[in-house]
Amino acid sequence: MATVTRKIWGHTPDGEAIYKYILTNASGASAVVSNFGAAIVSVNVPDRDGKLADVVLGYGKAEYYNGDGPCFGKCPGRFANRIAGGRLTIAGKEYSLPINNGPNHLHGGPEGFQNKVWESRKRNGGVEMKYTSPDGEMGYPGTVTVVARYEWSEANELILTFSARSDAETVINLTNHAYFNLNGKGNVLRHRLRLNADRYLPTDETLIPTGCVDKVAGTPMDFRREKTLGKDIKKDFPALVYGKGYDACWIINDYEPGQIQEAAELYSSTSGRTLKVSTTQPGIQVYTGNWLEGCPEGKRGRIYHDYDGVALECQHFPDSPNRPEFPSTVLKKGKTFHEAIIFAFGVR
Repeated sequence: MATVTRKIWGHTPDGEAIYKYILTNASGASAVVSNFGAAIVSVNVPDRDGKLADVVLGYGKAEYYNGDGPCFGKCPGRFANRIAGGRLTIAGKEYSLPINNGPNHLHGGPEGFQNKVWESRKRNGGVEMKYTSPDGEMGYPGTVTVVARYEWSEANELILTFSARSDAETVINLTNHAYFNLNGKGNVLRHRLRLNADRYLPTDETLIPTGCVDKVAGTPMDFRREKTLGKDIKKDFPALVYGKGYDACWIINDYEPGQIQEAAELYSSTSGRTLKVSTTQPGIQVYTGNWLEGCPEGKRGRIYHDYDGVALECQHFPDSPNRPEFPSTVLKKGKTFHEAIIFAFGVR
């Protein structure tokens, strides 16, 4: 079981304390999480020679996490990803949500879960964070209480579990938005990615799914066999043109609600580090950090550039509330939402 240490990291403009929790296992590998946005701040794991490095993008100052464009390491909500036109219907009633990404609603809006201070505590060898979103916050119905729990194993697995309950019917879609770079520096275009996905969701130019489900075979979206992220990223293909790189949702093979399935494996031949991602969720949004230029100064004074990290966001599908054919994101009164994501780090 990891040891857990809590430190004051900063304060919000209103004086709320921002903490970071350092989870360290017996080998000395560690994960650092924060109660601001329930964020993954750092993951320090060994390369093939045993040298530790931080493989997660982020900021040196807690204050930089508030409202940052890339959403570094945080848990967006109430609905991660996009909702078309900021409109949805729940139980026959239409709701309007803030527009904050072109013509659409993204990541629960500008005051989503990612920009909130969560209650937090050390518990049973992990860190538990809780946020209560009041009825009407960012336009969503129902008061929702969300719990995110982080654990760090002796095998260098960062385990994230979510649970949520609502006092009225609502929608919910939760993920983590960490950006990974298995070298701890440079860009990720030579990182190799494999996805357990035969199909993906094509979108319009604003990255809203069209409703079609396309096979990856014969397209730049095919990661069934490991290939570098940079191999096809500049191809003249709609999904790549619309996003200036990869920013799309793949459908994980053999999805069954509540069952952990492997979603992805990332590998750097430079460091030898690997990252395997497994989840109970039906989709994985792969985002190659296409718009990182100009974000706040990173850890140790690093200036980030486009493609310096890749986000592997396990989640339900974008715009699911407006697509009844997609797996449902409705959370009914008195029911419990529960999902899990496992980030397992290793070497080859």
